[in-house]
Amino acid sequence: MSSSGGDSVISRLRKLISDGEYQPGDRIGEVRVAQQLGVSRTPVRLAFRTLEQEGLLERAGKRGFRVREFSAADVLCAVEVRGVLEGLAVRRLAERGLDDSLDELLSFWIQKGRELLAKGHLEEVDVGRWGDINHSFHEALVAAAGSPVIGDAIARNNHLPFAAADSIIIDTEALDREYRKLLQAQLQHELVLQALRCGEGARAEMLMREHAFIGLRYVDLLGMEPVSLSGTDE
Repeated sequence: MSSSGGDSVISRLRKLISDGEYQPGDRIGEVRVAQQLGVSRTPVRLAFRTLEQEGLLERAGKRGFRVREFSAADVLCAVEVRGVLEGLAVRRLAERGLDDSLDELLSFWIQKGRELLAKGHLEEVDVGRWGDINHSFHEALVAAAGSPVIGDAIARNNHLPFAAADSIIIDTEALDREYRKLLQAQLQHELVLQALRCGEGARAEMLMREHAFIGLRYVDLLGMEPVSLSGTDE
């Protein structure tokens, strides 16, 4: 995992791309972005590599990057595909039965989420911490499903823009509103574990499919600014 400062740069760049500050096809460089965000070039360089893996950036020559062409419809489809695949993973888990070691691991990450949100607000450093918690929870579920087919399909889908569980957009300029979104995400994590403990495969699957959309579809319900994905075609 990257440092908290690096995670903040990644999150801010995701938001700038989604808002259309950087348009599809735009070349971006370390110096310009570092100056805009008020950071050194090192976290920007690391952020570029991460966003390349997520499918938001692509190589432009030996050293440069440009924003990848994608549409809002592409993003929604990729997020839905992840929800379907992760839903399949947890349904298999529920039908097989939750073993003690996985229960303990999932409970650990849920407790970490509770602790992070317990203070009633978010700080910028929490963006990276939530990213680690969220990644670890999702990774544990997929790994425990025991299906390389599901894992490989999710890994391929994660290279599409905003598709990965890690790539949820958190607006560091509006952390009070983002806090409400993470509270909902935390509740969904806890409901998934409850369904797994009860052996409720269909419920667990439905919850994971719904959970995938929290970064895109819940903003209106929570009184937040919608994710614009500006500069993309429908």
